Amino acid sequence: MKKSAFLFYFLVLIGFSLSAQVRLPKFISDGMILQRDTPLTIWGWANPGEKVTVRFQNKTYKTTTSSNRKWQISLPALPAGGPFQMEIAGSNRITIQDILLGDVWFCSGQSNMVHQLNIHDVTYAQEIKTANYPQIRQFWVPTLTNLESPQAELPQGQWKAAVGEDVRPFSAVAYFFAKTLHEKYKVPIGIINASVGGTPIEAWMSEEGLRNFPDAVATLQKNKDTAYVQSLMRRVTTPQAPTDAGLEASPKWYEVNDSSKGWRPINVPGYWEDQGVKDLNGIVWYLRELELPATMVGKAAKVFLGRIVDADELYINGILIAKTAYQYPQRRYPVPANILKAGKNTIVVRVTNTGGKGGFVPDKPYCLFAGTDTVDLKGTWQYNVGSVFKPQPRGEFQGGLNAQNQPTALFNAMVAPFIPYAIKGFCWYQGESNAGQPQAYAQLLPALIQDWRRLWQQESLPFLYVQLPGYMDYQYLPGESNWALMREAQLKALSVPNTAMAVAIDLGEWNDIHPDNKKDVGERLARTALKTVYHENIVASGPLFQSTTIQGNKIKLSFTNVGSGLQAIDGEPLGDFAIAGSDKKFVWAQARIEGDQVVVWSDEVPNPQYVRYAWADNPVHANLYNKEGLPASPFRTDQ
Repeated sequence: MKKSAFLFYFLVLIGFSLSAQVRLPKFISDGMILQRDTPLTIWGWANPGEKVTVRFQNKTYKTTTSSNRKWQISLPALPAGGPFQMEIAGSNRITIQDILLGDVWFCSGQSNMVHQLNIHDVTYAQEIKTANYPQIRQFWVPTLTNLESPQAELPQGQWKAAVGEDVRPFSAVAYFFAKTLHEKYKVPIGIINASVGGTPIEAWMSEEGLRNFPDAVATLQKNKDTAYVQSLMRRVTTPQAPTDAGLEASPKWYEVNDSSKGWRPINVPGYWEDQGVKDLNGIVWYLRELELPATMVGKAAKVFLGRIVDADELYINGILIAKTAYQYPQRRYPVPANILKAGKNTIVVRVTNTGGKGGFVPDKPYCLFAGTDTVDLKGTWQYNVGSVFKPQPRGEFQGGLNAQNQPTALFNAMVAPFIPYAIKGFCWYQGESNAGQPQAYAQLLPALIQDWRRLWQQESLPFLYVQLPGYMDYQYLPGESNWALMREAQLKALSVPNTAMAVAIDLGEWNDIHPDNKKDVGERLARTALKTVYHENIVASGPLFQSTTIQGNKIKLSFTNVGSGLQAIDGEPLGDFAIAGSDKKFVWAQARIEGDQVVVWSDEVPNPQYVRYAWADNPVHANLYNKEGLPASPFRTDQ
């Protein structure tokens, strides 16, 4: 046999041998947490007909691999405990170490579920520093998409314990949720975090789950046509990189330069459109010169630049420090110890904006820290325009197929591989991407719940979720709001059995779709679990609207979840109540608490019919709570 032919057959045999070996999903691995008190499924792949043995807690279970190369073994329900070891043997042997039995929660949604403790490292610096919870573990699912079919496996991933620096990538909401449960019950808590920022609910549903949504089904079928998808990608117009005067200049604008030529004053924070620059999409450079004391030199520093719309690059003394490609993350940039110097220092920020107002978002921290010294960066900077983007013709095709926003794309790649891994329930924080279509969401959220329960073959598997917090500009007159309609859609989903909702209307920030307070969100979500899942005798929610009674010129409102009583949390008169007659022209109303009810009226509406509460993108003064300190959900009676 020729040497080349021998090598070919040798490689084929090696490949066949490797493919025949027993293989496991990435999450059935060292450090995994298995669901206590319920039958378990352990599965993997091997050569057809191969005998596979699983040994766990001194018992042995056997099966034979099917013709599709998959094998599966059922284990009986087991109590909490560990660590344990599992041995899986076929033509090869795999030993899984450090297994715990506890409660496993599948946490999903978009960016507010994604946001890691590391992103909020200033707010939760002490939490990160002291984290030592070896029995709280997270499996972080990488962002993946598939437009065609459910996938069986993940390309990577591992379990990490909430100990030391390993806690930084934990979802902040999921971490505080898990911590609350772990400290209460002293059992291991596992988090499977499958979440992706900026994604709609349809992307997280299966094809079967979307069968009653014709638009999604039509899109799904198109996306299965490979030729169609490829044609979309070919049509993508990649715009030529814009010429930037700041990069073509000599010296470049981020280098030491003379800011007296062509630069104009501008205030930071603030948008340039609000400061004399009209309708500019493009690249704007900001410059600030600082005199720093010697006490700030030779120390690692940090720059806070709030939020910037859209992308930014930060330079200090001509050195690129950091950059962010989109508007939502807060800019909290570490500065190496050798960058700052005594005396004059130059800070330059290159801002790229492609639509809407560009610049620095107000009401955020803007400062430079080094050692014990702090320098305020708010105030007058200098700016210069590096590039002006030409308006695009209306209707011109600019983008291709954003896979992560397509129906089933995230379900196929990030949810399907975990079925049927046993779990305690679901935690869901999503809705921002569907806020423009709240009526559809009112059907989609119950459909998602039903879909996932069907796939896990448990029709009452607990489903806990977060109602959207306040966001965007305050509105001082009664009006309409898509975000209020979205919260109403989420509120309605409580009609699905064994669900619970954490109200977060008071935890938002007007200028940040990613509010910093993730601890209260996680703990409120855990509170709903204590009540709904663990059957604790507690009040788990703020007041929820139940019914109205019209009494002359007043409307009396009744609520569930009043707990030990209603209160105005700040001691002020109740706010954000609006009232209307049959014409549905709402005006602000007076309101007072009478026992477990709220009475609402206005002298402008002698024959009231309808009431709204906190009905806005970002309510100004929503202060109705129960005495357990939980806020009332926004609602309306004029549906």
